[in-house]
Amino acid sequence: MSATGREAAGAGQGIESAAARTAEEHAAVCRRVLGEALLRARTRGPERLSVIDAGLLGRVTAEATASPIPLPPFDNSQMDGYAVRSHDLAEATEARPVELRIGIATAAGDAPVEHAPGSASPVMTGAAIPRGADAVVPIERVLPPEFPALARAGRGEPRGTVAFIAPVPVGEFVRRAGSDLGSGAEILAAGARLTPARIGALAAAGIAAVPVLPRVRVLLCSTGDEIVPPGQANGLAPGRIHDANTPMLAAALRAVSADVRVLRCEDDPAALRAAISADAPWADLIVTSGGISAGAFEVVRDALAPLGAEFVKVAMQPGGPQGLGVLVLDETDGADEADDADEAGGADETDGGHRLPALCFPGNPVSAMLSAELFLLPALREYAGLAPERTRERRPLAHDAVSPEDKLQLRRGTLAPDGRVVLSGPSSHLLSGLAAADVIAEIPLGAGFAAENTPVTVWRIHD
Repeated sequence: MSATGREAAGAGQGIESAAARTAEEHAAVCRRVLGEALLRARTRGPERLSVIDAGLLGRVTAEATASPIPLPPFDNSQMDGYAVRSHDLAEATEARPVELRIGIATAAGDAPVEHAPGSASPVMTGAAIPRGADAVVPIERVLPPEFPALARAGRGEPRGTVAFIAPVPVGEFVRRAGSDLGSGAEILAAGARLTPARIGALAAAGIAAVPVLPRVRVLLCSTGDEIVPPGQANGLAPGRIHDANTPMLAAALRAVSADVRVLRCEDDPAALRAAISADAPWADLIVTSGGISAGAFEVVRDALAPLGAEFVKVAMQPGGPQGLGVLVLDETDGADEADDADEAGGADETDGGHRLPALCFPGNPVSAMLSAELFLLPALREYAGLAPERTRERRPLAHDAVSPEDKLQLRRGTLAPDGRVVLSGPSSHLLSGLAAADVIAEIPLGAGFAAENTPVTVWRIHD
């Protein structure tokens, strides 16, 4: 192995192969590997997306964005009513109403007009306040409480009068220019996740496009000669199963704004290495499921260990077998795609090879999903502007539970009407139990038995 290969493998050094590291220890090593993947993504530079681009929702701003104009950009009316000078209504009472002649009307979109002293200028919601007026009286508070025929600027002469029965304070129902946001004020900080309201604020300021962090590119590989995609025309042949991991993990990755490319490969280490090398210039990270345990035909382990991946035991159930590292791929592999990736800033060459961070999960579906929850998704959630960890709380068990004393056990559970946790079976192939679960319950390392009503940490899997 080259010096670079040894350095890549060193991401997980210090753990004896025969000893199981804790989930916390493994998560820390994964964070270092993922740090390189996120750095690869960032070095491609920001993308500029239109505020009406469907792909903008959920992206993260790459830099702070300031408003080029005040919001609102001009004084406007909060109500349908009459713009007035408050001084003209100082003596108005129900017993002695003040009557003013009706002036030029302003609708939303009209340029502001001049307000004549001693008049009442009809103004609609959102319309510019006439120059010289300083307050608005809603139509419901005048006599008569409805508009007569009105004249807009250049469209005839206004006629008639309107009566007011109370004084009005200066600024009543006037939205002042800049009262929402001043010109040059920050709309969004760098690192803000774009929500509908934030996209609306950008559009209101006239910002047509915004720079966002590039999405993390994940090459997702499920292995196993036994798996076939859902929807096969001829159904399942004996010994085969449908591939649940690829759709499941792809959905989890896309939920945190990752760009996912799916790779399926036969159980042949050389073919797997070639397939990975072909896509490596595009990817920031490879995530695999299956082929890393202690069997005789562990294709991921056999293919990736020579490239710098380390395969270890983690003291958790399910998800004990894990792999990770920064792969160093031969520079001649995947040459056809390398030029395109170089132009996009995706290729990273070191000592004559491409470096590609990798996380390798077990093949059983529940193991794969919970491994992603603990070791992969927190870093990607944080990059995507979300809270890294799911919200955790303590709830009592509804019954006794037995757990391996030397492992952190992650159990699927539902919440009983009294708030206690009812655990389902622990087996890692019980995917329907994960789909039906409300929470994942953690029975900690060292607790071989948890009695009914023992408080355990839980977190919601579907939030």
